[in-house]
Amino acid sequence: MKLPDSKALFFSLSLLAFACNNRSEDSSTSDSDTTEVKVMIPAQTCYVGSIGRDSIFLKVERFPHVVTGTLEYKNDEKDSSSGTIDGTMKGDTLLADYTFTSEGVQSVAQVIFLLQGGTTIEGHGEMEEKDEKMVFKSLDKISFDKSVILNKTECHH
Repeated sequence: MKLPDSKALFFSLSLLAFACNNRSEDSSTSDSDTTEVKVMIPAQTCYVGSIGRDSIFLKVERFPHVVTGTLEYKNDEKDSSSGTIDGTMKGDTLLADYTFTSEGVQSVAQVIFLLQGGTTIEGHGEMEEKDEKMVFKSLDKISFDKSVILNKTECHH
């Protein structure tokens, strides 16, 4: 069996070392290009309103395609509720799922608000249960009758 020529062996090892060095440089360059992280800070607005001795607090955090936040109903003589909202904006209308706890029981119901500058109006409509969630029967029949108006306030929650 004939051993490889020393020049051929040196040349082969040099090519292999060169290829390995280039590969690691390429991967480190591409890693640094793809590790940039962008943090989205949502636009945050808070609203408060009252009806008699009952009060409502709404915090809306707007991202480009989603709206999240919190919603609290503090009722004087009825059960209060508090939870999170997760929804979308269509024009100036927020339609969201309200996941809340009342008397130790967790539930989900749709809520709708008309956001107009410094105020927001809660919408009401006939609801039905679908897939263990209360939803509006028809979004075309929502009433924004100004019976529940919330005013913009500082966010303290």
